[in-house]
Amino acid sequence: MAEQEHRSPTTENGAPATPPSADAGSREGRRARARPRVIAALIVVALALAALLWWHPWRGAGPAAGSPHTAGGRRALANMPQPVHVATATSGEMPIVLTALGTVTPLATVTVKTQLSGTLQSVAFREGQLVKAGDVLAQIDPRPYQISLQNAEGALAKDSALLQTARLDLQRYQALLAQDSIARQQVDTQASLVKQYEGQVQSDRANVDTYKLDLTYARITAPVSGRVGLRQVDPGNYVTPSDANGIVVITQLQPISVVFTTSEDNLPAILARMHAGAKLSTTAYDRNNTIVLESGYLETLDNQIDTATGTVKLRAMFANANQMLFPNQFVNARLLIDTLRNAVIVPSSAVLNGANGPFVYVVKADNTVTVRQVKVGPVDAERTSIASGLAVGERVVVDGSDRLREGAKITVAPDAASVMHGASGSHARGASGASAGPAASGAHAHHRRAASGAASDGAQ
Repeated sequence: MAEQEHRSPTTENGAPATPPSADAGSREGRRARARPRVIAALIVVALALAALLWWHPWRGAGPAAGSPHTAGGRRALANMPQPVHVATATSGEMPIVLTALGTVTPLATVTVKTQLSGTLQSVAFREGQLVKAGDVLAQIDPRPYQISLQNAEGALAKDSALLQTARLDLQRYQALLAQDSIARQQVDTQASLVKQYEGQVQSDRANVDTYKLDLTYARITAPVSGRVGLRQVDPGNYVTPSDANGIVVITQLQPISVVFTTSEDNLPAILARMHAGAKLSTTAYDRNNTIVLESGYLETLDNQIDTATGTVKLRAMFANANQMLFPNQFVNARLLIDTLRNAVIVPSSAVLNGANGPFVYVVKADNTVTVRQVKVGPVDAERTSIASGLAVGERVVVDGSDRLREGAKITVAPDAASVMHGASGSHARGASGASAGPAASGAHAHHRRAASGAASDGAQ
């Protein structure tokens, strides 16, 4: 029994059981080995938190101190001299031009139809060909009309012979009447017969002329000069004068006109120039109003105003030597009414629109700007005339005015190449402001991060 009490404890499987002291020692060894890894992980987490506190990503969503979006940032940016481009108001000539959308209208559009019924033998033109008045276009079968002409000529010869015989008999009867050999009634009857034959001969001659004219109509010619369109009927078809489409359509191209409209308010100035004998110059531009197609002059205007629109139609004539104007083409017509002399002219990009009307930023001698209300005169593309409010020689801002205000300081850019990308005239003022915003924000980004880092270090 004593041996059994001193026997080593075993597990249920018969394996020797591990003493409690040995088990505790192994757990302490595992804890000692795991302690350095836990410390390293804590250090990594602490470094990550420190970096996160230094970066402050959640502050990027709102305006930071010194940002242009804060009140202090805007004041600081406004006090900084703004780079701008300036131009000097000059004196020159400014054309008074009326621009309107017009339609190219040919002076003649002719549908060539046959005047006879018959078989179309041949076509003598090519589609799209330029023809002159009198050129042969097509030929109708002339044989039926040639036969009719010969028949009419035979009837004319017959009636002419009868007329000659009747006249000889009348002369004989008149001689016998002078000898009192026949009655006067017989002479009068013969004279009436002569007149009947004369009428018959005249009718026969008219029939001959008619069939000769038919033979002329069988040869179809161009009534006007111009360009022929697509052929409406092919050779071999039987054509009649009642055919709606005809054989071909000819459109006159040289000269050609442009019909456009203008407001009735512009009529006094136009009529005054026309009554003075002036030939008003008119220029036709393409649909995009960029390419000059042809130059001409104002020919005439309509005799009444359209009461529905308050406009009147005008017709301008163009030689169309290069055939750049095509029938029914939409063009932009520019009518030169008059020219202003010694007008104050500035670039169109200098004129801005505000609540009180158009204004400009005038550059003063101390490189600050002031707002000047102006009255705008005629505009010619990139140039604008100033009727009042600006004098010749004054400098105005033409680019970079999106961040200016009354009394703002400026720096004049040396040349056009230094203008911010995408800024050009009135169309680029918004784009230049948009491009300046990120630049200003980026200028303060480093300072914002440095200030955030300093605040994080102080908190730690």
